[in-house]
Amino acid sequence: MKISKYNLLILAAMVMLWCQDLSAGKVSFEGVSQKVIEVKPEKNTGLDAIFVLYSAEEVAISYDSSQSEPSHWYRYSNLGGGYAEEIAGIEQSGSVSVLKEVQGDMGYIIETGDNRYYFWVVDYSKHRMTLDSIENSGRNDCGEAELIVFGYGDDIKYFTINGQQRVLSREASLIYNSLEWNEEAKMWQQIECRKVLDSFSDQLIIMPAPLCDTEFTLQGDKFLTTWREELSATSDVYRAYAVDARTEAVQQNVEEDKSNIISSGGSSGLGGSAPSDISFYAYVTDAVIHHEWQMAEDEGFENVIYRFNQQDLDYTFDEEGVYYLRYIGSNSDGGCEVYSDTYTVNIGASELKCPNAFSPGVTEGVNDEWKVGYRSIIEFDCTIFNRWGVEMCHFTDPSMGWDGKYKGKLVKPGVYYYVIRAKGADGKIYKMSGDINIIRFNEHSGGSSSENEEM
Repeated sequence: MKISKYNLLILAAMVMLWCQDLSAGKVSFEGVSQKVIEVKPEKNTGLDAIFVLYSAEEVAISYDSSQSEPSHWYRYSNLGGGYAEEIAGIEQSGSVSVLKEVQGDMGYIIETGDNRYYFWVVDYSKHRMTLDSIENSGRNDCGEAELIVFGYGDDIKYFTINGQQRVLSREASLIYNSLEWNEEAKMWQQIECRKVLDSFSDQLIIMPAPLCDTEFTLQGDKFLTTWREELSATSDVYRAYAVDARTEAVQQNVEEDKSNIISSGGSSGLGGSAPSDISFYAYVTDAVIHHEWQMAEDEGFENVIYRFNQQDLDYTFDEEGVYYLRYIGSNSDGGCEVYSDTYTVNIGASELKCPNAFSPGVTEGVNDEWKVGYRSIIEFDCTIFNRWGVEMCHFTDPSMGWDGKYKGKLVKPGVYYYVIRAKGADGKIYKMSGDINIIRFNEHSGGSSSENEEM
């Protein structure tokens, strides 16, 4: 057959996307010493199969077309099926044709009438994987680990019918441990990593680098495994060098827990009213040795006002302003660093307001406690007196209040007095005093009463 005619056949076959019904044809191998491994190639290769032989020496191929017409065999190399050459000396007996001497690492086309079968034969003996040992290279890198391989596992190449080079994967396995973040458990957990290698050279790069100490095991390939001749080698322990971290900030005294805090009207992020207690936590991988939380007044951290050399930080923000915090972790020699996201803490200006009336003992939960309204008050002292100067109540927490009781009993309606001394996070001093009216519903008159006798 002329090359030009065969080019047309190849083109026609590609257009049809190799969807011909080849169920009538069957390829078999004779003289093999191990099982022939068949690999199903991608459709865009134009190949129906790839056959991997333990060795192509003294191996014959037979093809049963189940048709009365003779079969014609063609062979091609890296140039593709368009340059296939017809093979002479094919033995034909009925529907069975036989190629007595197989050449490995070649493509084959069998044509019977309008049917064509395309396949590639790999002579594995020419690509046999060898593996003596693997070693850590000793090179430290934050992003990758490097192994030195004493063995052979180069590309097993084959060519599509239009001459495109492809690599048949060895599916060798590189197995090692690393760490993975578990968000629900808030911890790093050890996992087994398995990388499938199409091929390998004398140098293996593992990206990203493992986050814990681990051995590396290289084993395979899939062909030797199938033939029960799998190779395996394990390295010495690799010492983790790369670092990673996760952080979180938890505000302890959130404003929702204190109904008398005056909202700053800002975002619902960290901070709010001072004093604000916030805990910052860093969850780090094994190689992190040095810890530092930085606090700055600018988002770019050009003016760092505090450095805390600790993994976790508990801090009380008691001054007005905007603060930026971040965590930095590094390994033993400082060669690898990890930076957290930036946390913004906004402490609002101080404010203090005092109500002048409440109704204890009337309706539970409705205006039955006298409380100040406040924001960012860091020092507070309040004393409540009756008209004769007898102390009714004293408290130093602005979130607390007076329930209208003296020695466990409700006082009578009337006028009482408060004296407050306080300091805001912005440095503002508060000296406040005023009257408190206790009002109670009068069942007989249908109105309210405010008597002049307090006790």
